[in-house]
Amino acid sequence: MQITVNGTTHDLSATTLADALKELGYGDARVATALNEAFIPAPSRATTELTQGDRLEVVAPMQGG
Repeated sequence: MQITVNGTTHDLSATTLADALKELGYGDARVATALNEAFIPAPSRATTELTQGDRLEVVAPMQGG
């Protein structure tokens, strides 16, 4: 299925948000996620289904000053 991740189109085989993050290379990284502009907490990612055309934003915390 085709979804947009941080503004870039990706073809994924994943059907859940958790699987998409793994497929995109985030693995177990601590990131914040928003699907179609709605925040998705980490415990809900495994049950959050993706559909064609979804828009996913993945944000990683930055360290430093």
